[in-house]
Amino acid sequence: MRHWHAGLAALALSALQSCADLPPPQASERPTTGVAQVLTPEDRFGDLFRAVQMRRIFRDGKTFVDAIPRRDSAAIVADYEARDDWSDAELRRFVLANFEVPEESAPAQPLGRGTHPAIPITEHIANLWSHLTRQPVQREPGSSQLAVPKRFVVPGGRFREMYYWDSYFTLLGAKADGHPDLVEAMIADFSQLVDRFGHVPNGTRTYYVSRSQPPVLWLMMGLSDATDRPTLERRLEILKREHAFWMRGRDDVSEETPTAAHVVRMADGSILNRYWDMRDTPRDESYREDVLTARASDRPSEQVYRDLRAAAESGWDFSSRWLPDDHSLGSIETTNIVPVDLNALLYGLEMDIARRCAALGEDCAADYRTQAEARRAAVERWLWNEERGAYGDWNLRERQLQPEVTAATAYPLFTGLASDAHADRVARTIRHLLLAPGGLRTTRVETGEQWDAPNGWAPLQWIAVAGLRKTGHEALAREIATRFLATVVREYRASGKLVEKYDVEKVRPGGGGEYPLQDGFGWTNGVTRALIGEYGMPDMTKDLQ
Repeated sequence: MRHWHAGLAALALSALQSCADLPPPQASERPTTGVAQVLTPEDRFGDLFRAVQMRRIFRDGKTFVDAIPRRDSAAIVADYEARDDWSDAELRRFVLANFEVPEESAPAQPLGRGTHPAIPITEHIANLWSHLTRQPVQREPGSSQLAVPKRFVVPGGRFREMYYWDSYFTLLGAKADGHPDLVEAMIADFSQLVDRFGHVPNGTRTYYVSRSQPPVLWLMMGLSDATDRPTLERRLEILKREHAFWMRGRDDVSEETPTAAHVVRMADGSILNRYWDMRDTPRDESYREDVLTARASDRPSEQVYRDLRAAAESGWDFSSRWLPDDHSLGSIETTNIVPVDLNALLYGLEMDIARRCAALGEDCAADYRTQAEARRAAVERWLWNEERGAYGDWNLRERQLQPEVTAATAYPLFTGLASDAHADRVARTIRHLLLAPGGLRTTRVETGEQWDAPNGWAPLQWIAVAGLRKTGHEALAREIATRFLATVVREYRASGKLVEKYDVEKVRPGGGGEYPLQDGFGWTNGVTRALIGEYGMPDMTKDLQ
């Protein structure tokens, strides 16, 4: 039977590739955005893709989705479908013969305890910029790569492409190290992505286009030294388009239908936002993991997939923030959560657009300022936890705030949304509940997921430190910064590595999650360099334990 339909499958695939690249129909909450998308590896390679991923032909699910076909994709699919008795070894040989497969990155490996790097950490970070910087990318036929017109920085390890929210934190360090050219180049790259897709994708791969990440392009633009009017006008229009992406569906929500794409109508009629993905299929890059998670759940697979994808958009993939059952990923309900970090960032975006409108003398300032003030009021009404003294996330299903305090509580301080009184309460809560020996805790819940205790992440350290400084809590900001810096420097001196995340309880490299610990690492380099610029090197004579 496979022989019979091989030719038809190849013909259909060839026809699909020659027409507009659009996402497949969705089982629920079909987007009406009109955002054009490119074919993902699953769309393009079908059963071949699913066999490679489900049979784990490669250790890392990201390996095959980043491979580049050596010849016409339809011909490869036809040859695969011409037989149905592939062994794992034969399938691996077939893939290696027909694809340029990236080398699978190894987990971060220490040089050995007691081995001291030859150069200071600041010099090591300075040297990493050239190592992690990539030249412009032209997309090759059949590849999952998206074209990128200018130079960019990758995180490192298995992350071979440009990522959205990572890049802001990475660029903090690049600018501190005297690379304003990288700041301008990557702003241009992200602006071009908005031109093409109407939003900034999660990363520069086709399988990331159906979602974005925390909206930080306005923060990246704030690092720029550009002052010429044409550049400022273009950037204003790009930010307006990105804001429109997050607000699509605002006119469709009602009391009866309170959610549409990223938009949520609260019970009092106010508008807030959630994380969401246009697709409800397994993530290409984590296909096997998502299928197994859905199989183990008692919920509809499409909803599990949508919530897994939405959590990937949040950047917190994965965390107890999204899990009603803290230890079961299959219970994930990201799309039922109205998150404080996203809404604080959108408030910042709206205020930034308003400031840019006013600076350019355009009449859009009042509109965006009004939207920002409405969002501020809604966040204070729905996402402030008076009992905890913290900002939190609203659960639409439970109709109440999530009970746990997380590092996301610092975002309203960072973007200027929080009142002085609430900022003071948050500072006390952070000191009491989230300050750990090695920096800021992500959450206080241990689930085995990487965005939970005991891990601390560089971007969350920066958000908290900068937010506390802005609101007058300099002593606590310094305490978090110096503790985290000591953690990073201690590990660097022991292993020669800067890694993706750290265990801030035991002051060592972090763990948990879907993949091994990665080194490189873009946002750790950036935040560490920026914090050293603000606070200097930490006092390593103190006992962090």
